Amino acid sequence: MNLTKALGSVGGLTLASRVLGLVRDSLFFRFVGANFASDAFQIAFRLPNMFRALFAEGAFSAAFIPMFNRKVAEGDKAAEGSGLAHGLAFAENALSVLLPVLIVMTALVELAAWPVTWVQTFGYGKGTPAQFDYIVLLNRLTFPYLLFISLVSLLGGILNSLHRFWVNAAAPILLNLTLIVALLFFHTHDPMATARNQAIAVTVAGILQFVWLWWACRRAGVRLRLKRPVINDDVKRLMKLILPAAAGAGAVQINLVISTALAARFLPEGSVSYIYAADRLNQLPLGLIGIGLGTVLLPTVSRLLGAGKEVEAMETQNRGMELALLLTLPATVALIVCGQPIVAALFEHGKFTATNSYYTAQALAAFSIGLPSYILVKVLTPGYYARADTRTPVRYATWSMLVNLGLNLIFIWWLGHMGPPLATAIASTVNVVLLYRTLAKRGHFVADAQLRRRSWRMLLAALLMGGAMALLNARFQPYVTGTNLERWGALIILVATGMLVYAVATFATGAFRLKDIKRLVRRNS
Repeated sequence: MNLTKALGSVGGLTLASRVLGLVRDSLFFRFVGANFASDAFQIAFRLPNMFRALFAEGAFSAAFIPMFNRKVAEGDKAAEGSGLAHGLAFAENALSVLLPVLIVMTALVELAAWPVTWVQTFGYGKGTPAQFDYIVLLNRLTFPYLLFISLVSLLGGILNSLHRFWVNAAAPILLNLTLIVALLFFHTHDPMATARNQAIAVTVAGILQFVWLWWACRRAGVRLRLKRPVINDDVKRLMKLILPAAAGAGAVQINLVISTALAARFLPEGSVSYIYAADRLNQLPLGLIGIGLGTVLLPTVSRLLGAGKEVEAMETQNRGMELALLLTLPATVALIVCGQPIVAALFEHGKFTATNSYYTAQALAAFSIGLPSYILVKVLTPGYYARADTRTPVRYATWSMLVNLGLNLIFIWWLGHMGPPLATAIASTVNVVLLYRTLAKRGHFVADAQLRRRSWRMLLAALLMGGAMALLNARFQPYVTGTNLERWGALIILVATGMLVYAVATFATGAFRLKDIKRLVRRNS
C-alpha cells in the first residue's frame, strides 16, 4: 500500500474536519465568548473526549485492529476466502461484550455526574453552587456521546483493516457540521443557553456518526449480529490489551484533562477557554498528520509483521516518521511565530476580545513546542501495538502523566494559563524519547540513512521559514481583525506564504528533491 496516498486520503478528510472545527469554534466564541459558559462547555466536552481517546479511538483501535487482521489472516490460511468471515466472527464477540459495558458505564456516569464533575474541576471552588450545577448538567448532556463514538470505533476499525480509511476519517465531519448547525439556528443572547444547546448537539452528532459508519459497513458487506456476551480466549486477550493501551493512546488527553481541571480550579475565568482554543489550533496539524499516520500505520505495520516482513515494516515506519517531520516542523514554527494573527483572524470577533486573542496565542505557543512529539507518538506506538505490546506504552504514558502533573503544579503559579500547555508539551516529549529509545534498543526501529540525512535539513528549512514569517507578521496584523473577507483573505495568504517559503527552503537545504516529487507522482498515478 502507498503510505503517502493513504495518508493523503485520510489526511485530506481530517483536514476538512479540522477546518470545519475551526469554523465551529469561531462561531462558538462569537456567540458565547470566553467566560464561565464557554469554560463550562469545554469542561463538559473534555470528559467524553478523554474517554473517546482512551477507550474508543485510541485503546480499542490499538488492540482490536491487529487482532482483527490476524483473525483474517488465520481464516485465509485455513480456507481460502474465509478470512473476512473469521475476522467478523471475532468482531461480533467483541461487540457482545463492548456494548453492555458501554451502556453500564454511560448509566453510571449519568447517575454519578455530580461527584464526577467535582473530581473533574477539583470542586470548582471559585464558582457558585448554581455554576457547579450547570457544569453537572452539561456533563450529563454530553456523556452519551461516548457510547455512540465507541461503536463507531469498532465499525471504523473493521473498515480501516479493509483499507477503507476514508469512511472513518469522514465521520468527525458530521460532528462539526452538527455543532455548526446548532450554533447557527439555536444560539441565543444568553451564552449559557447557547452552550447548553451545544452540549445536546454533541450527543446528536454521536448518533449521526454511528448511523454513517453502520451504513458504510452494510455497503461493504459487513454485517454484525447482536448476541449475548461471549467471553472466550480472544475476547479476554482483547480486554487485556485494551486497558494498558487506554493510557498509552490517551496520554495527551489525560494530560489535557489535568490541565483543564487545574485551570478551572486555580486560574481566572476564561483560562479554560484560552487553553481550549489554543489546543484546537494545535490539533489541526495533529489531526491532519498524526491521526492520519496512526490510522494508516497500525493496520499496515501489523499486516507486514503478520506476514513476516520485518524489513518492510521498518521501512514503512521510517517513511512515516519522515513524513511526520516534514509536515510537523513547519507547523510548529508557524504556530509559535504567527500565533497572534492566526488566533485574531479565527476568533477575535463578537464576544471574543483582543485580550482573549493575546492570551490564547500565548497558550498556543506553549502547546506548539510539543507538536512534533504529539505526532511522533502516533508514529511510534504502532511499532508496539502491532506486536501486541500495549504494556510498554502505558508504562511510559504513566511516567509522562506524572511529569505533566508535577510541571503543572509548578508552572501554573509561574506562567498562569501558559503553564498547563507547556507542561503538556514537555511531558509528551518525555513520552516520545522513551518510546523511541525502547524500540531502537529492541531493534524494532532503526532510523535509516535517509531519515537521518533529511531530519536536520527539514528543521533548518522550518527555522528559515519562521524567520521570514516573523518579518511579515506586522504586515498582516491590520487585516486579521477586519471584515470577514479581509480576515480570511489575510489568513489564507499568510498560510500560503509560509508554505511557499518552506517549500523553497526544503529544496534549498536538500531536505526534499525534485526526484522525490516525481517518484510520488509515479506511485500515485
